[in-house]
Amino acid sequence: MRPLALFDLDNTLIDRAASFARWAADFAAARELSDAAVPWLVGTDGDGNVARPEFFARVRERYGLADPVERLLAEYRATYPTYARARPEVLDGLSALRAGRWRVGIVTNGSRQTQRSKINRTGLAAHVDAVCVSEEVGVRKPDPVIFAIAAHRCGTTLSGGGWMVGDCPTRDVAGGAAVGLSTIWVRRDREWPDAAPSPDRTVDDVVDAIDWLRASVYV
Repeated sequence: MRPLALFDLDNTLIDRAASFARWAADFAAARELSDAAVPWLVGTDGDGNVARPEFFARVRERYGLADPVERLLAEYRATYPTYARARPEVLDGLSALRAGRWRVGIVTNGSRQTQRSKINRTGLAAHVDAVCVSEEVGVRKPDPVIFAIAAHRCGTTLSGGGWMVGDCPTRDVAGGAAVGLSTIWVRRDREWPDAAPSPDRTVDDVVDAIDWLRASVYV
């Protein structure tokens, strides 16, 4: 039986924080905002946890921008994915997992346009078996349904178990554990929250997680 490995996208397979900082710098420069704009934009973004309409409403109000929120949002969705990067060692690791007969999928919250564009532009789409984006399926992590859909798109079910790899304690680790998946937490220089159930493994980089899976008893 081919084992299943599901991966989060943002701040797991790609460095979303770095991508957003690059976007924020260009956004501020294009609108001739102050030097303090970039750290404010990054802070207001909340590591991607603030809804985009709300984020741009705050941006528009703070800087007195003439563009309506809808236009700012449309521009963001068209341009932001171009800032995403996937390191070669991540792409190579995913391909090696598949060569080792793993079923590999991406399960991510977000808009279809933005997430699919990032996945395609970075080359990740060619290195996984399937992609599941929350807006496409109408449910978001940690809802159990999205993990079941992701597994189905990879050609299997959750009944055989597998692994969920991600940076979020609630959406990725708790969500994966709730559907019977073992979990790997990508730490990102943070301490594990005491209230959350612990992951099965903790790593500093997704490449470490991929390498461990490749060397595990499943391969």
